Amino acid sequence: MAGPALFSVLPVAQESLFMPAYLIVTATISDREAFLSGYGAKAAALVEKFGGTYKMRAPGATLLEGGFGDGGSVVISEWPDKETALAFWNSPEYSEAKSLRQGVADCQVLLIEAPAISG
Repeated sequence: MAGPALFSVLPVAQESLFMPAYLIVTATISDREAFLSGYGAKAAALVEKFGGTYKMRAPGATLLEGGFGDGGSVVISEWPDKETALAFWNSPEYSEAKSLRQGVADCQVLLIEAPAISG
């Protein structure tokens, strides 16, 4: 019988350590100008500072199913990994930025790990 096989799962395990993470935001914005000039500007600078990149920022979503998001905006940011995204989300700087959207936007935010989006 041959000797023990090398762990074939090692590359998979290493790959999962570096799997990108995505913050997916849907927002209903009541005052777009205030949202963009306050929260939007501050958040964009922090996304860059913390190592994230925007994959999409777009208004005018069409709701096909469910109860949230018709006419809303959708933002997807990519992060090197879940820990980096959470460092951004939990930072004092971003906590301050989030306060700028109070009263002008209703947001839902998801964090998910997934293979890199190509394109």
